[in-house]
Amino acid sequence: MADKKDTANNKQSGGMKFPTEVIDLPSGGNLYSEDSPLRGGKIELKYMTAKEEDILTSQNLIKKGVVIDMLLNSLIATPGVDVNDLLLGDKNAVMIASRILAYGPEYIVQITDPDTGNRKEHTFDLSQLEFKDLPEDLVFEKNEFDFKLPVMKNVIKFKLLTGFDEKQINEDLKAMSKIGSDRELTTRMKATVLSIDGNEDKSLINNFVDNMLSRDALAFRKQLRMLQPDIEVKQEITTEEGNTVEVAIPMTVGFFWPSD
Repeated sequence: MADKKDTANNKQSGGMKFPTEVIDLPSGGNLYSEDSPLRGGKIELKYMTAKEEDILTSQNLIKKGVVIDMLLNSLIATPGVDVNDLLLGDKNAVMIASRILAYGPEYIVQITDPDTGNRKEHTFDLSQLEFKDLPEDLVFEKNEFDFKLPVMKNVIKFKLLTGFDEKQINEDLKAMSKIGSDRELTTRMKATVLSIDGNEDKSLINNFVDNMLSRDALAFRKQLRMLQPDIEVKQEITTEEGNTVEVAIPMTVGFFWPSD
């Protein structure tokens, strides 16, 4: 992550100049349309100001669950780009980069020692996080991929999700919860599937996903995870017993709201 940004520039806003950084995206831009500003695999971000801190402390935005999206949209300096245009892995990378630009790469958080189970404070270096890139041997022209189910043998054409897709999924899940339904796995799979054996009928797709064999569903979800470009939010630590292990970095309230 440390070498995945270019030298700071200056952008004009309301008559004032502010510094920006151009950072790389895990996808390399390859899954966006030819006319997308993201096609080059980079995005420009401005440094956080008091204006963005106002966004972060807005109880109304926090209550609505949109505070991070509002923050990132305020920080994106690439013209014509909304945070929800981003693939989910690219959005994660933008979030990490924005935090680094705002408060530096050091992220101090309480973790559980894997060996002893004791709670302790640890400082992670966010600038050292690595990208999970698209597989090098993957052949594609756009954000569409084919996968043949191992048991049923049907061919699924699918896409990787963007922020807009995630937003719709969350709205659907919220609506389902009001009637006592919890179908997150199938709801997410339905959002990714574009066609079954070439048939793009949405009702057919939904019915197919609902009745997909568990082995096929598991294989499909593994394929999705394997293809998804992202930033690896994990890092090695030394345990109290002297062992080196890799742990997931916990995303607590202190990530964007560090203590003064």
